[in-house]
This record gives sequence, structure tokens and C-alpha cells, in this order.
Amino acid sequence: QVQLVESGGGLVQPGGSLRLSCATSRNIFTLETMGWYRQAPGKQRELVANISSRGVTNYADSVKGRFTISRGNAKNTVYLQMNSLKPEDTAVYYCNGYSTLYGVDYWGQGTQVTVSS
Repeated sequence: QVQLVESGGGLVQPGGSLRLSCATSRNIFTLETMGWYRQAPGKQRELVANISSRGVTNYADSVKGRFTISRGNAKNTVYLQMNSLKPEDTAVYYCNGYSTLYGVDYWGQGTQVTVSS
């Protein structure tokens, strides 16, 4: 069973930065797209950003200019650099990776990000 393993969440003050990391639990084929979603209490899960295996990125309007998604040199690793964090960024952040070629869609267990003074 393949899992996506996340790290890097925590508590940060408004205006601060955090970096989230995610990787597959074992070596598998390349996931075509990897990304980050978030879910705040009482709200639906929403896309934050994703990146294709070719490096094409997509961001939610609310994080453009503040967050940067990237893929690592190791296969199936993805990072989310979050700068200028706001209280409204508080949520559980989930890593996602999928392959339409192999018909798989993997999710991480979620990591809490709290932005508060």
C-alpha cells in the first residue's frame, strides 16, 4: 500500500513562513500531478496548488504570490513554501498525487497549519 507522508506543519504568527514536504512511502512510478489541498473547519476541501511532472504549476487565487509549489529531485516528492501567512490560511493541509495512466489517486493523512498571534 502506498502512502503519501507529509511533514512541516505547525503554529506560526501572521506574516511568517512554513514549508510543507510530501513524499511517497515507497518507490513507485512517477505520479503525473502532485499537489496540496486544504480544509478549514466547516469548509470544503480546496485546491491550494499543484504541479505536473513537467513542472507546470497551478495556484488558487488566494495564495498566488505568497505560496510556491515545487517538486524535489527525488521522484514523487513535492514541497509547498508558504510565505506571508495569514490567519485565513489556517487549515489541515493534505498532499495529493495521482496518475491517470495507472489509475491511482493518493492522499496524505494531513498536517495542521495554524496561523495565529
